Amino acid sequence: MTYCVGILVRDGLVMIADTRTNAGLDNIATFRKLNVFEKPGDRVLTLATAGNLAISQSVVSLVTEGIENPETGETDTIWNQPSMFRSAQLVGRAIREVYRLDGPMLEKKNLTFDVSMLLGGQIKGGRLRLFMVYAAGNFIEATADTPYLQIGEHKYGKPILDRAVKYDYDLHDALKLGLISMDSTMRSNLGVGMPIDFAVVRRDGLGAEASHRIEAGEPYFHDLRERWSAALRKAHQDIPRPPYGPRES
Repeated sequence: MTYCVGILVRDGLVMIADTRTNAGLDNIATFRKLNVFEKPGDRVLTLATAGNLAISQSVVSLVTEGIENPETGETDTIWNQPSMFRSAQLVGRAIREVYRLDGPMLEKKNLTFDVSMLLGGQIKGGRLRLFMVYAAGNFIEATADTPYLQIGEHKYGKPILDRAVKYDYDLHDALKLGLISMDSTMRSNLGVGMPIDFAVVRRDGLGAEASHRIEAGEPYFHDLRERWSAALRKAHQDIPRPPYGPRES
């Protein structure tokens, strides 16, 4: 269980992930699902993961430690890829490699190979990009028409983003909307919970402008939750009642 969202706007990128993982109601733990790979001035990449924790951790380890490139004989890592597209291909290769090693045994145990990832960031000489990588290792890319991508328990937070997020939105307003989307998800799904990790990457900054963990009870997030709830109640009250009364005889 998890919820991760990436929002790509004109000024930059926002990535947000919760940290809850559970294998039953009485076995809840906290694990970081948002990884930031940063070499200031050269590259900044963010990788958010959802699905089976063992699979996603293996994939992150592979892209960090490296996979042999059969064409060159060299070791490909997240640190030496020349572009975001090649980085997304590397993540896809890592997913397929983990499936090659662990997939057959998972199938014997009637377990699903469940993993999906959001990869966003920028490498020097290229543009800021955001991808969603599927369990098959293939991927799609966010565009100006569809400036956000989600993985995990996305259905509760999606209506917020559908109504509000636009490509020309302010970067930190995009962060605010992403946090509202996360709050809406947590209120409706116990499988998603605090703490929340987020990263903000400004276009052409080649570094994380902000990288922070929001703990339970943090004043800003508590205030955001209360204000959003109050705003929804007021909006509901301000809308006229439906004109559908009892039928006239």
